[in-house]
Amino acid sequence: MSFLPHIATEQIEQLPLADFKGNIIVVENLGKEYRDAVEALNKEKVIGFDTETKPCFVAKAPKNRMALLQLSTESAAYIFRLQPLGLPEELCSILSNPAIIKVGAAVRDDIHGLNTYAKFNASGFADLQILAEKFGIQEKSVRKMSAIILGIRVSKSQQLSNWESSRLSEAQLKYAAIDAWVCREMYIKLMSV
Repeated sequence: MSFLPHIATEQIEQLPLADFKGNIIVVENLGKEYRDAVEALNKEKVIGFDTETKPCFVAKAPKNRMALLQLSTESAAYIFRLQPLGLPEELCSILSNPAIIKVGAAVRDDIHGLNTYAKFNASGFADLQILAEKFGIQEKSVRKMSAIILGIRVSKSQQLSNWESSRLSEAQLKYAAIDAWVCREMYIKLMSV
């Protein structure tokens, strides 16, 4: 199977909208949701990986600290709210485990941001921007790569929203879940070619 090297915005707009049908679990403390999430993620071989940070619209202002870590299986997306939770040891263990492949785009920046919460030795990460190039895909954005690889349109309407809000909207949660899940799905498709 061959993939297009590029795709136009007009072509993307014709594609069906990406829709994550699994469970979206928000984790804000070390309670039951956290323990269940860690247990489920440790059983996976491949998980989608992404982070979100509240945008800063003021020139020369310091960047905001990362707000969310999203880890997705095929059927569940775990949204870890980093500011109340931090990056506990069990999550660092998943992010350091070479046997669990964490798939994202531009993962180096995300790892750097996560390291401000806790130092861990990142291992088992797959960067779609590097992997897609091996298949002749020149696009680097998740939106364009998912259009080329999966034939679906990822909405970016929530990208610049407030990820530090005390209560995340359904649209924000769906966006955050899809961003991690679609990375996993692209990796699975590329590895099956």
